[in-house]
Amino acid sequence: MESQFYIKTDSGGVECHLCPHNCKIKSERLGICNTRLNRNGVLESVQWGVIATSALDPIEKKPLYHFYPGKMIYSIGGYGCNLRCIFCQNFEISQFVPQNVADLRIVSPSDVVLKAKIHPNNIGIAFTYNEPIISYEYMLETATLAKHEGLKSVMVSNGYINEAPLSNLIEVIDAFNIDLKSFTDEFYRKIAGGSLKPVLKSLKAIRKSGKHLEITFLIIPKLNDNSDDAKAMFEWVANELGEHTILHLSRYHPAHLLDNPPTPDETLTKFYNLAKEDLQYVYLWNTHSKLMGNNTYCPKCSNLSIEREGFHASIVGLNPNGYCIVCGFGPIVTMV
Repeated sequence: MESQFYIKTDSGGVECHLCPHNCKIKSERLGICNTRLNRNGVLESVQWGVIATSALDPIEKKPLYHFYPGKMIYSIGGYGCNLRCIFCQNFEISQFVPQNVADLRIVSPSDVVLKAKIHPNNIGIAFTYNEPIISYEYMLETATLAKHEGLKSVMVSNGYINEAPLSNLIEVIDAFNIDLKSFTDEFYRKIAGGSLKPVLKSLKAIRKSGKHLEITFLIIPKLNDNSDDAKAMFEWVANELGEHTILHLSRYHPAHLLDNPPTPDETLTKFYNLAKEDLQYVYLWNTHSKLMGNNTYCPKCSNLSIEREGFHASIVGLNPNGYCIVCGFGPIVTMV
């Protein structure tokens, strides 16, 4: 399928404008994401419809803690990514893109929507596991169909996308979880193969749109666990996106090309307390230890709103519209 957001250049080349890499691609070559091929001056999305993995997941697993808590979501992912994180937790599919798609599972958008509709307690479709941005055309078409069928669409992403394609996605995506990997451009350049500014720009655009937004920050020992940098991040989120922005602080485990030790409980606790100085909703994720930071409390009266055990959520202090049953503050979560 022909890609959107590219221009033709001299000598049969093309320049992809989907993400901030703005890859200049010669004939019969692929861009950085390994999913967009210049075929005779036409940029093609060669992984259109390819599904590497799918599952019916709790919405909390994305993680999304304030968007239809307790519900399930049909989750799909393909191959590839437009970043090169040396610590990638899903590197088996994000850093590997098989080029012989004839042997792969290809599922049409209508079939994805049909399958999402038959699952009980399912609110819609999550584009996740690998980086969904590189499947832009497929995601846009699928989410548009889902919207017409009354389903919700969720995008779990690194946020490394240009303004125009993001604007189109915002029209049909209902909730976003964006990885904010660090608050230094040096980390993004050396460790992730990107840059910080476009991600911050994406976060601000999503917040301005009014769509649901949650952020995940994976804390990696010796790489992005500087307290001053983290404090600057939390202050930026509070000032630019609002103090009620939902933040997930996630434990790192050794993966892909990085063997740094897992994030210690002490670091998670320290960063949780730092973040709570600026933000109302902070959670610790990807940890099985009994730390704070799993339940949701009303920021006005501190009443317990949602109690969580793993990925199971029990709504204990909210009315059906997501408002606190004690003081009426809200909506704390999206439920209707």
